[in-house]
Amino acid sequence: MNTHLSILSEVKAGNYKVLARTLTLVENNITPADSILRDLDSRVNVPVLGITGPPGAGKSTLVNAIAGHFVAKGMRIAILAIDPTSPFNFGSLLGDRIRMAGQFNNPNVFIRSLATRGALGGISAKTIEMVDVLKAANFDLIIVETVGVGQSEVEIAGLADKTIVVLVPESGDEVQNIKSGLMEIADCFVINKADREGADVFANNLKKIVHQGTKTIPILKTMADKNTGIDELCAWIIKPLTADHNQKAFLYAEKAWRLIQHEKMRGVDKKRLLEKVQAALKQDDFNIYRFADEFIRNG
Repeated sequence: MNTHLSILSEVKAGNYKVLARTLTLVENNITPADSILRDLDSRVNVPVLGITGPPGAGKSTLVNAIAGHFVAKGMRIAILAIDPTSPFNFGSLLGDRIRMAGQFNNPNVFIRSLATRGALGGISAKTIEMVDVLKAANFDLIIVETVGVGQSEVEIAGLADKTIVVLVPESGDEVQNIKSGLMEIADCFVINKADREGADVFANNLKKIVHQGTKTIPILKTMADKNTGIDELCAWIIKPLTADHNQKAFLYAEKAWRLIQHEKMRGVDKKRLLEKVQAALKQDDFNIYRFADEFIRNG
């Protein structure tokens, strides 16, 4: 049997050690990562839940509470926590691990962190690949947690079947920004830390904005650290989505676009690009568009 096929059969059998090694191979483009990816069944129907929102909204605590709820029902959960900082900054990764300590030694929970190495919005082609590997391991639910930074968290919509946007009552100023990006991707808004002052006013303001949109988006309140509101949220999470074939095609087109973009950019050496720019800047007639044309032609 080919090595990659025996690795895949171990992943499918739920061997976490092999799964962890496989994710490392894929993350770092180490052989036989390409063969593994190309033998995955893309039609595997494991629900992927995206959770995004600003830093400090309590996403990790919420993920911990959601995982705890489903594990108590005998489900197997995978969590991919995306750190948009440099791969050398382990602070926030460790923070995630500590906050999720309750699930860390649970045999039905698999937690992995991924540094996105500068991908805007924290969703890179690597994230897509790693989620697809997790899908092969027959989990009941995969949760992708990413920090919402600016508008680019819209990218998570191309990856998840359902997306939760987590906000806190202090997000008041951000409500105006919600119109411009998060509204399109949110399938559910969760106001976490709902025992804080201003939570009801914030929820009402959010409802007004949401009702201007075309789809009905639930707004749920939680206090993740006290496990309040988690049952209602989890009931929404497991509610089957109405099959929308256009939406499915759209999601796959988004994924394909990212993978193609990643492949096309693979040969671009950033260091060489910088050196060429430094040299080109010495010319009086420097033009960034002509420079880019030249670089595309000749590298």
